[in-house]
Amino acid sequence: MQENIRPIAPIGISGLEPQAPPTGMPIFELVTPTDLYVDPAYQRNISEKGSRQIRRIIEGFDWAKYKPPICAYAEHDGKTILKVLDGQHTAIAAASNPHIDKIPVMIVEADNTIAQAKAFIGQNIERLGVTTLQLHQAALAAADEDAQTLELVCSRAGVKVLKTTNAYTGNGTRQTIAIKQIEALINRRGPKLAREILEVLANAERGPLTAPQIKAIELLMTDAEFCERIAPEDLTEAIVDLLFTAEDEAKLFAATHKVPFWRALAVTWFRKCKKKRQMLKSVA
Repeated sequence: MQENIRPIAPIGISGLEPQAPPTGMPIFELVTPTDLYVDPAYQRNISEKGSRQIRRIIEGFDWAKYKPPICAYAEHDGKTILKVLDGQHTAIAAASNPHIDKIPVMIVEADNTIAQAKAFIGQNIERLGVTTLQLHQAALAAADEDAQTLELVCSRAGVKVLKTTNAYTGNGTRQTIAIKQIEALINRRGPKLAREILEVLANAERGPLTAPQIKAIELLMTDAEFCERIAPEDLTEAIVDLLFTAEDEAKLFAATHKVPFWRALAVTWFRKCKKKRQMLKSVA
């Protein structure tokens, strides 16, 4: 026996409150891969990267490397089906491999879309391959209050949250994938101010709305050094006037003054507001 082999042993749980499983123990079944289904309410479409992953699985299919897809029973068109909560790439690869007739799957209790979406989030919350956008869509399907608030704030600001990174239409005007930044913005400033901050960018018809842009407007509308000297409509006008030259100027300012790009962008927009006010005063 190798000396470095050790048995599984429990850890100390002092101070913890272990949870009794709220659902029954999973069961395992052998199923035909093409009998499985995917729910777009919380599952992503297969991307180009995902297609490459599926091809790699097909070419190197090995039961020793196999991880069973996690599924749940659901009703669809009057019949009981199995939805894949996690592992659709594996299931598709198995369905595409002529040497594979059946695969083992793990079936958990999740009897409706909300429960299934929550299970999807639980399976993927720490997985690097699953994007923030995908988790946000799953949270919406799971009726998560924070996700719903974020969508409502964006909707009222006239901003559309995209489902994937390649879903931009036109020039991306009033569209965003900056979920993490908007989520943090709402947590810091509340829904009302978050909406007003997003409106500044949306009204400028800029697109797509990026995290640095949002952070820059947040600074200008909340820091006393700036917010007491300019109005939201001034900012919108400055953004329109500068268009994409603002980001070029901000990159240069950031490099010269060794400040973060988002702060340099805020300064660039603020300077434009200041110049415009000075011009108006001289005309008056």
